[in-house]
Amino acid sequence: MALFSQTLKSECVAIGMANYMDSSRVKETKVGCSSLSCNLGKNQFLHTDRAGMRYKRGHGVIVATGPASEAAVLATKPLTKEDLVDYLASGCKPKEKWRIGTEHEKFGFELGTLRPINYKQIENLLYGIAERFDWDKIIEGKYIIGLKKGKQSISLEPGGQIELSGTPLKTLHQTCDEVNSHLYQAKTVAEDTGIGFLGIGFQPKWRLKDIPQVPKVRYDVIQNYFHKFGLPGKESLVMTCSVQVNLDFSSEADMVRKMRASLALQPLATALFANSPFSGGGPNGYLSIRSQKVDEVDKSRTGMIPFVFDDSFGFEKYVDYALDVPMIFVYRKNKYIDCGGMSFRDFMVGKLSAIPGELPTLNDWENHLTTIFPEVRLKRYMELRGADGGPLRMLCALPAFWVGLLYDEVSLQNVLDMIEDWTPEERKALRKKVPKAGLRTPFRDGLLRHVAEDVLKWAKDGLERRQLNESVFLDALTEVVRTGLTPADRLLEMYHENWGHSIDPVFKELCY
Repeated sequence: MALFSQTLKSECVAIGMANYMDSSRVKETKVGCSSLSCNLGKNQFLHTDRAGMRYKRGHGVIVATGPASEAAVLATKPLTKEDLVDYLASGCKPKEKWRIGTEHEKFGFELGTLRPINYKQIENLLYGIAERFDWDKIIEGKYIIGLKKGKQSISLEPGGQIELSGTPLKTLHQTCDEVNSHLYQAKTVAEDTGIGFLGIGFQPKWRLKDIPQVPKVRYDVIQNYFHKFGLPGKESLVMTCSVQVNLDFSSEADMVRKMRASLALQPLATALFANSPFSGGGPNGYLSIRSQKVDEVDKSRTGMIPFVFDDSFGFEKYVDYALDVPMIFVYRKNKYIDCGGMSFRDFMVGKLSAIPGELPTLNDWENHLTTIFPEVRLKRYMELRGADGGPLRMLCALPAFWVGLLYDEVSLQNVLDMIEDWTPEERKALRKKVPKAGLRTPFRDGLLRHVAEDVLKWAKDGLERRQLNESVFLDALTEVVRTGLTPADRLLEMYHENWGHSIDPVFKELCY
């Protein structure tokens, strides 16, 4: 199989910024029916308050349960694998149109009791942000499940974690400003009701039974699927928080190089940003228990996807991988239909037993891709997913780290040269050992920390060559590499030396 698919005999065609955002995210605010002429029902209508009208509870934007999307018409002919390959390839764009997208999750908690906030408190929070800072509400049935403003969205994860999905932006200064603005708005509303936000990778104190349920039908289906993987499957959905960066590529060849570099270094990123050493009220023996939990569930849709390092890797090879990942759901007529591990390949020939005879659309393909969770996920852009949630300085450092390495040709080539002779066994061993050992993970004749020293220098050099004064965002990582102490190591030091072996001070230490 050639590196360049038969459908891609030249460089990928660049597309506009409207396609940068995953269309599943864009379509989340669409009316949950096939046309605007549908009957919305009593008190269910679309409106904005641009002219001064204030929203009332029970009204708002009526949407499909996000982030699923549904085509306006059903497919009349089968999708081909070429269609799926072309979908990924449509993300290619010239360097001048490359952007930086950031996403981060956080736990809401009661300042007085430190308990996780329940859905009613989340509901009040979302309504407060919408009304005070002019966000559009996203309503599912009678429940508010998110907010949207332009290309930004605020959504809820299965355990009530609050996620900001940011606008694709040109510079790291803009991305950090966006995070700052979001946290200011959320805190302004939350502090009036005694709510704080915790920047950490795993729920440090409370048990699974204490975590609130979010009334999103999509999550009912997903949790039903992941429950077959036992406690780690449940915990990975409702008790974890991560931060990720979304980056572009110019061609299939550029995508391949960036996928290989970022996957090989994902364990290093996990170590640098490790920030989840506590669970159940004390140390858990890991620096990133979040990363460990993710590694314990559904090997078919998580992990290091080693085929990326094969000579044959390209868009087509990723499509083949995604086709073989069991389906979780299909979305039809505003409803999630449990597919329980059925095959997308069968779906493509009308043999999906959940909806026999129906053929998939590209919307179904988009939805399927959102249910795959490797360390680096390929859509029409790349999602780098291996870092724990953390404090603001680390939220700004993650995109800086990856932009410096992947958006600069010299730094990217330095990484590729370094990892060229890394074996599959070495990459797998790093992924296994890093959640517990962090930068102290043995690697060849030294430690992973020694690899970090070179890689961080290349990231800084790459940012300097952008000439946008962005290397300042790497200062937090400079301290981590200099000392060899990850954020989790620092927390454990404070737990043993300053906090009297109490977990409660972490809520103050990492409160935004």
